[in-house]
Amino acid sequence: MTNLHILISGGSGLIGRALMEALLRSGHTVSILSRRAHEVRMPNQVNVLPWDARTLSGWEQEIEGIDAVVHLAGESIAGNGMFGVFPQRWTSHRRDLILRSRVETGQVLANAIESAKNRPKVFIQASAIGYYGPSDAQTITESQSQGTDFLARVCQLWESSSAVIGVGVRRIVARFGLPLSIKGGFLPRLLLPYKMFVGGPVGTGKQYYSWIHMDDAVQSLIFLIENDEASGIFNITAPNPVTNSEFGRKLGGIINRPHWMPVPGLAFRALFGEVADVVVNGQRVMPEQLQKAGFSFHYPNIEEALRNTLST
Repeated sequence: MTNLHILISGGSGLIGRALMEALLRSGHTVSILSRRAHEVRMPNQVNVLPWDARTLSGWEQEIEGIDAVVHLAGESIAGNGMFGVFPQRWTSHRRDLILRSRVETGQVLANAIESAKNRPKVFIQASAIGYYGPSDAQTITESQSQGTDFLARVCQLWESSSAVIGVGVRRIVARFGLPLSIKGGFLPRLLLPYKMFVGGPVGTGKQYYSWIHMDDAVQSLIFLIENDEASGIFNITAPNPVTNSEFGRKLGGIINRPHWMPVPGLAFRALFGEVADVVVNGQRVMPEQLQKAGFSFHYPNIEEALRNTLST
């Protein structure tokens, strides 16, 4: 495969850093955009470009030599609440921050690409399966319509922020499920009660979690970058979503902890507000377009995926 120069916004985040490391191992050249360019620690071969995430301030000249842009920037949905583990409530300030951090960055990247003489071949716009809104056991594919809750509205505006990118650039929307990682995201939050011997189903326990092993999340992005035929919307989820109860039983079994103490959904919402819906509500999302494109999952099943994740 020809060496590509790939620009990542949000390159110091959970998925961004894992993607950067995988790209370097594959021999690609990586640049990242960072609002904390002087603080972020990156390998020497990574070019860290400072930006304010709102304006064209010199960094946009780098677009001229870029083959692919992966836009992952955005404020954490859950944030870092009490003890750095519990989610933060969605106050009006948090809602505004979550939305602006996605829309403004998408717009400024799209403007930089549109004004470039030599545009990148592909632009990957991150989004999330929150676009579809909560569901029960209904199977959801990329053709499903948009939901109506806060996260669905955020995802719709997030995706639209770069929609002006026009002819000559393959545009891909990557709707991520719940990434499995002990370095951040939702897994450490679910792992904590099990470590304290009080793990159990949240709410009914019947809600589906559409998860993705971090390696598969990263490799799917590289696959979409390298596949000249890929464009449009792709769900970045494993092909075998599981219920909250099944997820918890597997998790408890792997770390030798019981799965027994239920957490009522009403209590969870009372404690954390609307952000609790990310855990209490479910979505059974399938990666239909990714599978049709020929992507092969290394970790299609939850037990193998959890064992590998928890052993690293």
